[in-house]
Amino acid sequence: MSAPWPAPVDPLGEALHPLRLSGTFYCRSVLTAPWGLTLPEMPDHLWFHVVTGGTSRLEMPGAEPVELRAGDIALVPHGTRHALRSEPGTIAPMVLDLPHDFLHDRYAVLHHGSGGPATTAVCGAVQVDTPAARGLVAQLPPLLHVTASPRAEWMHATVGLIVAEADELRPGGAAVITRLSDVLVIQVIRSWLESDPGARTGRLGALRDPQIGRALALVHREPERDWTVASLAARVPMSRSAFAARFTALVGEPVLAYVTRRRMEVALDRLRDGSPVAEVAGALGYRSEAAFSRAFKRVTGSSPGAARRAVSAR
Repeated sequence: MSAPWPAPVDPLGEALHPLRLSGTFYCRSVLTAPWGLTLPEMPDHLWFHVVTGGTSRLEMPGAEPVELRAGDIALVPHGTRHALRSEPGTIAPMVLDLPHDFLHDRYAVLHHGSGGPATTAVCGAVQVDTPAARGLVAQLPPLLHVTASPRAEWMHATVGLIVAEADELRPGGAAVITRLSDVLVIQVIRSWLESDPGARTGRLGALRDPQIGRALALVHREPERDWTVASLAARVPMSRSAFAARFTALVGEPVLAYVTRRRMEVALDRLRDGSPVAEVAGALGYRSEAAFSRAFKRVTGSSPGAARRAVSAR
């Protein structure tokens, strides 16, 4: 039964809705200068660092170092190997090789360094769990840096809830921490979209366009609908030709190609959850399993059955 009130069209909300994380690991760190840490490459994971006191220097291959100060939050969306240091040139051993005080299997406290001025931080690695979420994260830059501001205080409040929950893990605590991870990552991405000029281009930037953002939200909300260029243009509203040209310019691919790709992201999620191929095909508006399988293979490069087995193995 549908709700009795109209659902608001929120392009960013619709885009971020499939972002689901799992496999969360947190570490509270007390680091005394001089100190250094290397965080390993972790595909399909996001690294995040919240500096709660002192300063840190984040270094990534091929990029300029970034200075993190108290209140700053850094998100490494692609799980890229990187280092944190108190100052340039400090030895940075692999973090996994350092002794940790494990409070439980997903939460630890790290004391490291040489006894000088202290930097405190909350760091974590979270797994990007679904194909749709991985498609979203792939659109993000290698590093998102949110500086301390009144807006960032909301993110620190989320981190505080995570730490409090992890310090005394009660029944259901793992689920609470995972959901708070979703919130924290979405807060960082939203802040980046709102404040960074680099976020105004590409598919995520297109969400901010009044007409194209609305069209993207409609496709995300109802991927099974038999969308055409004309029907989406009418809902925006724009002329068919102007809509098609603007959509391609902002999103980077034609309207119907995006609609099909979005359907396949949803299909991957449903196949991962164990839904039969025929059921997924019908739910996404395909009149036959064969037509769905052809579209799926054209977009993903594999058959639905093979993708289901691969995603389950992952």
